[in-house]
Amino acid sequence: MTNTQKPDLSHLWMPFTANKQFKADPRLLVGAKGMYYTTTEGQQVLDATAGLWCVNAGHGREEISTAIANQTRTLDYAPSFQIGHTDSFRAAQAIAQLMPNGLDRIFFTNSGSEAVDTALKIAIAYHRARGEGQRTRLIGRERGYHGVGFGGISVGGISNNRRNFSSMLLPHVDHLPHTHNLEQNAFTRGQPEWGAHLADELENIIALHDASTIAAVIVEPMAGSTGVLVPPKGYLERLRAITAKHGILLIFDEVITAFGRLGYNTASEMLGITPDLITLAKGISNAAVPAGAVAVHRDIHDTILDASANGIEFFHGYTYSAHPLATAAILATLEIYEREQLFERARALSPYLENAAHQLKGRPHVIDIRNIGLVAGIELESRPQAPGARAAEAFQKCFDKGVLIRYTGDTIAISPPLIVTEEQIDQIFDTLAEVLTTID
Repeated sequence: MTNTQKPDLSHLWMPFTANKQFKADPRLLVGAKGMYYTTTEGQQVLDATAGLWCVNAGHGREEISTAIANQTRTLDYAPSFQIGHTDSFRAAQAIAQLMPNGLDRIFFTNSGSEAVDTALKIAIAYHRARGEGQRTRLIGRERGYHGVGFGGISVGGISNNRRNFSSMLLPHVDHLPHTHNLEQNAFTRGQPEWGAHLADELENIIALHDASTIAAVIVEPMAGSTGVLVPPKGYLERLRAITAKHGILLIFDEVITAFGRLGYNTASEMLGITPDLITLAKGISNAAVPAGAVAVHRDIHDTILDASANGIEFFHGYTYSAHPLATAAILATLEIYEREQLFERARALSPYLENAAHQLKGRPHVIDIRNIGLVAGIELESRPQAPGARAAEAFQKCFDKGVLIRYTGDTIAISPPLIVTEEQIDQIFDTLAEVLTTID
């Protein structure tokens, strides 16, 4: 079978996909380069979503491909238990240099889901190491997305991800309210002025359960997969102050926001807030090889290690932690980011994307537009008894016109690779504007 022939679709159970609908009318890709995918029909499709928020440097980067290919010939695999390889240490150092001050201990995983579960386990292990083993409660947030491991969906707050597994989720978990409020914040450019007070609900949760039982709070600085929810001004600062006051660890899930998506190394840097742990993935390797990590404050790392006199200090890890191909991809990716100054480029382009996105105000069905960094969310009014149908139709029509967007519920998310041009931003939003006029 050649690369352009359509395969038998029956064998693959696709993730987060309406399988029956997709296989009746499939959209199949066979190539990618720069800002574009190529379909089996040879159509060029502009990638307005950086794959799944992850291909920050654009597709088909030869530097990354060469690094991976060379690695397969020299060291295709090395175990990470009780032995190491040199690039794992180099990659950890390179990532640490991009993290907020103090978060310079890096634990490698293979995905954002694994990074989240790892961070939750580190938080619990930390409190146990310091003699407060009763601190096991975890606090997430409504509409939060933290991957699909049992830990991640337990602290996560997307109902569809939790519903079938509700009886098997982690105990001792509570949730903060989400920050989305159309009445107060519709069509805000950047961070909303209203909503910082929502962080104070954490004090009520602490009063209910007692601070001495709570290990960590985990939030996305910008909630991406639930529909681009931008943090209100002062909200994350208040969460940081409350957690610090009560000895609770603060985890920022930056699987989406790290590595230039907001125009900075991390959202933490952009907002001037330093959490205790940061989860990483997606842009860490430009998605060329699955990879993830947790950046941990050195005091947490040292406390766990110092609590064990001999032997293994933290009984956790993965067969493919710091896989040689992943670390080769990470090192090559970080070099591209630095050499081409892609984070600075994203920062400079952010106002242009903001203006382009907000030109959709007044278009049919648009009830809100949200943006931060090189991200925009366009929320559509849902059809009666058919939530998500309008955005799904917009997705299909944009694809047919040569632009790949992403949608969740009735919110369309735009997050192009950091190499996007102003002309391509215009194409994305002009196409979306045209499509919206064709949707009932």
